[in-house]
Amino acid sequence: MFSGSIPALATPFRDGSFDEVAFRRFVDWQIDNGSSALVPCGTTGESATLDNDEHHQVIAACAQQSNGRVPVIAGAGSNDTQTALWHIKEAQVAGADAVLLVAPYYNRPGQVGLLAHFSYLAERSELPIMLYNVPGRTVTDILPETVIELHRRFPDKIVALKDASGDLSRVVTQRMGAGPHFCQLSGDDPLALAGYVLGQTGCISVTANVAPKQCAEFHAAALAGDYVTAREMNERLYPLHRAMFVDPSPAPAKYALSRLHDWWQPDVRLPIVECSDAGKAAVDAAMEIAGIV
Repeated sequence: MFSGSIPALATPFRDGSFDEVAFRRFVDWQIDNGSSALVPCGTTGESATLDNDEHHQVIAACAQQSNGRVPVIAGAGSNDTQTALWHIKEAQVAGADAVLLVAPYYNRPGQVGLLAHFSYLAERSELPIMLYNVPGRTVTDILPETVIELHRRFPDKIVALKDASGDLSRVVTQRMGAGPHFCQLSGDDPLALAGYVLGQTGCISVTANVAPKQCAEFHAAALAGDYVTAREMNERLYPLHRAMFVDPSPAPAKYALSRLHDWWQPDVRLPIVECSDAGKAAVDAAMEIAGIV
């Protein structure tokens, strides 16, 4: 259902507020440069520091501006099941095509709790659901057997997984258990090439914020099975993948975007702070290697 280069969109701020004008320009730039879908209000979008009104405003602006040109997968997860359901309903009203639901964080539910949480939401959502497993941030880990069971229970509703566990063996386990039509996407740019070989079909990417054209071309080569070309492109992009996390994300990505566009500010929200001088130097060097400056 989803494949290729899918940026987890950064959210532009100006004077402390959501900069909708810049965001709409950003959506157009992403689509014009080959991004195959868009994810507003993900981790890179600083969803943790958006209030609810801003959260829904960002999703609506993304859906309106994309206007059906590419799918919009709206971040709608929460560690409160009822809040997640509210976000899902608002995303549907806004025109999103699917929702991305992160594992509940802080509460630390077990696998039984995860099954209950996602089942409750699947029963009440009219939009397709992409699970999002990122235990490095949430502590909670959606194990493969839970992913497989959720897809078995809701094959037409829980249709995809963004996997940022870092464990590539899970791609094979989940493919064998859930079947080849269950969509698996990487959540880690540096692992995307290996993920294609094992059965993933794309990546929800940080780097694609900054290098959408190059990322789209890399993913097109990998999707076509042209691994020689994909490997060469991956090596040009790899320093940029690493640089996106040289300081806490999304500060490096926002700094890079401010270098590329005069309408983009590097502003982040506390407790994230702007990119350090050392971080800027690393981003600058990586952008040169990638050929985007």
